[in-house]
Amino acid sequence: MTVDQIRSKLQELKDDQRAQGLRRFFKTGPGEYGEGDVFLGIRVPDLRSLAREHRAARLSEIRQLLKSRFHEERVLALMMLVHAYSKGDEDAKKRIYDLYLKSTDYINNWDLVDLSAHHIVGQHLSDRSREPLYRLAKSESLWERRIAIIATAYFIKRGEFKETLKISKLLLSDKEDLIHKAVGWMLREVGKRDLATEERFLIAHYKRMPRTMLRYAIERFPEPRRQMYLKGII
Repeated sequence: MTVDQIRSKLQELKDDQRAQGLRRFFKTGPGEYGEGDVFLGIRVPDLRSLAREHRAARLSEIRQLLKSRFHEERVLALMMLVHAYSKGDEDAKKRIYDLYLKSTDYINNWDLVDLSAHHIVGQHLSDRSREPLYRLAKSESLWERRIAIIATAYFIKRGEFKETLKISKLLLSDKEDLIHKAVGWMLREVGKRDLATEERFLIAHYKRMPRTMLRYAIERFPEPRRQMYLKGII
């Protein structure tokens, strides 16, 4: 199926009423983080089904979808890229990783980052230099900074916490709420596997952490312990 045929299928699945709700949910108004994003109103399960149907799509076709103005086309492209990366040889993986990092202008909402960064960037760097993550973490782009921290989810699952903690420290003073949430989330994931490691980081830094970041990080703590962090009496 060609890109035009895929787009035709997406048009058949669109739902204008649902699209209105998605525009509000993903903050597409003036000055909001998703300003100007355009939605078709397609359900995620339908996009996953379509991605499975087109697992054999060429990288050139996926690239076209990734550069679309429609949010769901970009979601579909990233689902296809994640699958292609998981099945590709080393050359294919490198081309997908390079395409991903060259396309961050289009990976421009939290759901797009969260469904793909650890599967592609994290996995690709798992046995390589992690330096690209630090460049992303220092980027002026909100989405590149989110890619940096979410990519470390791949390492966390392998019991590796160093990059998560170092990048979290770099992002402690970030001004964006979406970064606060992402860092807190990744710290919570560290704590699920090694609570002592998370707490060492928190004790050293929690008084500097934005409130949202802290709340996400301690969400699963026993209530008395959680309150101690919130009241600053650790």
